[in-house]
Amino acid sequence: MTITAPEPQRERLDPDEQPTALVKLWICPNDDLPPALAGVLATHWLDEQERGNANRFLFERDRRQYLVAHTLVRRALALEVGVAEADLVFWRSSRGRPFLRPLPGGPPRGSAHLDFNLSHASGYNLLGIVRGHRVGVDVERLDRDPQTIDTIVRTFTPQEQSWVAGAAPGHPRTRRALRLWTLKEAYSKARGLGLGLPFDEFSFTLAEDRVLDFRPPADDLGRQWRFLELEPVPEVLVAVAVPDDADRSPTLQLHYGFPWGREEARRFVLPEPVGGPPGY
Repeated sequence: MTITAPEPQRERLDPDEQPTALVKLWICPNDDLPPALAGVLATHWLDEQERGNANRFLFERDRRQYLVAHTLVRRALALEVGVAEADLVFWRSSRGRPFLRPLPGGPPRGSAHLDFNLSHASGYNLLGIVRGHRVGVDVERLDRDPQTIDTIVRTFTPQEQSWVAGAAPGHPRTRRALRLWTLKEAYSKARGLGLGLPFDEFSFTLAEDRVLDFRPPADDLGRQWRFLELEPVPEVLVAVAVPDDADRSPTLQLHYGFPWGREEARRFVLPEPVGGPPGY
């Protein structure tokens, strides 16, 4: 079963047309950037710390994943804010979440109000970019081993564990588990907390194709959230989380591949908000 949003509208999108898109989402397989080219781009674009991180990987596949993911971030953000890839400087929060350091005089296109989030899983890289809000994204492949799935499910609420157990063993159960996992990861990353937020302190109720309900943790009862689930590549699940904003158009642009320039994107309307105060 493929998780889809409503039928996308296809159009050519101008990166300067910000009011019409809340979130820009890039999914890029490692294979879209040849290893030699990834190495060249990393040499010219990544900073000393990033290059050092890449060189510490023991396995070439992990090093390649890191290089593609981080050149993707720099290229997409460079297109977004109009600053050369090598000139972007990143700071990190106390929990390690990266954000752009403002340039002297302020960079163009309002990047002081820009947030981004990166995820990767076994050959796929996912980047979400949003202005004026926070964004969390997660990507997972469905070819996870059963032992890993069992470990994941034990982090859920009892109700969620029962929902997962209600599916047939094998692929159907794995899909349910990873749908919940990607949503929980996306939400906690949008909060800037990552795995620091226990996954049994908040819960989702899911239909076969969407989020029906969201019960937030006790410290986040005052607002609603929008969650989008996609399967942009067969057997690869994606989840996106953003706080609801009644003043902005709740849409998402999905881009596939490495962002060399303008290309045809798919546009989705984000589902209705869920969560909020008790009894909302």
